[in-house]
Amino acid sequence: MSQTVDRALSILPLLAEGPADLGQVADRLDVHKSTALRLLRTLHEHGLVYRQSDQRYRLGARLIALAQEAMENLDIREIAHPHLVRLNEQCGHTVHLAVYEENEVLYIDKVESRYPVRMYSRIGKPVAITVAGVAKLLLADLPEAERRALSDKLEYPMYTARSTPNAPAFLRELEKVREQGWATDLGGHEESINCVAAPIRGADGRVVAAMSVSAPNVVVTADELLTLLPLVRRTADAISGEYSGRTPVKEASS
Repeated sequence: MSQTVDRALSILPLLAEGPADLGQVADRLDVHKSTALRLLRTLHEHGLVYRQSDQRYRLGARLIALAQEAMENLDIREIAHPHLVRLNEQCGHTVHLAVYEENEVLYIDKVESRYPVRMYSRIGKPVAITVAGVAKLLLADLPEAERRALSDKLEYPMYTARSTPNAPAFLRELEKVREQGWATDLGGHEESINCVAAPIRGADGRVVAAMSVSAPNVVVTADELLTLLPLVRRTADAISGEYSGRTPVKEASS
């Protein structure tokens, strides 16, 4: 029975590459065509594969619907929280998790610093979208046309001398973030606060959330905070692996 299940499940990755005929399926499974046909018929009955008019098989709508439903029911905050707590225990600084919704970037989780100097950020509160590291990551992942349209609509308050001054500068920063795969806010919102941020990706590689470590420069300098970037990125990768259902990434360690 386990071999039959294994063979049936092996058909799905093959069809994810594109439609295949009975012979191709049999060859991939290294079985007789009659065996492959029985497996395909069973999958077809459950809506997991579909036989086209040209007699080739492709993934069925039921499988796609199940995948979509599963993704919609995933709670990124629930998955990420233990990782955020572990990171906070390792570095001691404030850890945030943020998502992009309806033209706003919102904090959806926060683990407080162990140090007496605390940040004013709150869960459910929008971030400073033109300067925050998490915002840069989330917006940098948007299609270019959408990035440009959004940049034209935004206001660019000069919170500090390091704030992003205008749309062209913002777009350049987003392009840089896309290329390097991480982001910072080094005194762009508050002169005394720095942060490093990393993206959390879904199964399709798109950024679904972003996380950051933030600290005031009276506790740690910007250069010292940047040394935590590898740890932050490993944590984000671990969350991405769990969220997307890939083989779990090894837990982050210092």
